[in-house]
Amino acid sequence: MKHLRQIVTKAVIAKGKKRTESSEVLCPPNTPSSILGCWVINHTFQSKKHGKYVEVTGKFDINVWYAHHDHSKTSVFTETINYKDKMKLHYRDKDSTGEEVHVRVIQQPNCTEAIITSNGTKFQVTVERELLAEVVGETTICIQVQDQDFEEEWAFKDESSSSSSSSSSSSNDNSSSSL
Repeated sequence: MKHLRQIVTKAVIAKGKKRTESSEVLCPPNTPSSILGCWVINHTFQSKKHGKYVEVTGKFDINVWYAHHDHSKTSVFTETINYKDKMKLHYRDKDSTGEEVHVRVIQQPNCTEAIITSNGTKFQVTVERELLAEVVGETTICIQVQDQDFEEEWAFKDESSSSSSSSSSSSNDNSSSSL
């Protein structure tokens, strides 16, 4: 006899994803001659659910290696950038309890372009990042239950064992039993 049973379990009930590209203007202490390199490090963030949105508050450091004083000296300029991203959630289940928000970084913040501004005194750095939010909550699923014993059919391939592997395992058994 078959019947349905409801099971309460935790599952992903909503997701949101956001790709952001921002342009940051940095003011180094020396007038730059050229940019030699740019990288983004030390990304940290926190998240909180607000209704049908997840708000991610984070920060990262932009490091610009540059030449100055007519290419006679080099320095690394570092600035911490704070951000706030708001991700809209798309729900599969409306009724849920015990929700937890998990945010994963799909693309760590990275520099896609770094230039010296037209006035020649600042850097303009383009940074991209992508985040994914998942809301896990309790939800109900239905399964079909059979009362009688049920054996699922399996397709087995013939297996053979070699005598060397069984003799090595028996010698291990003998050595361990003699201890």
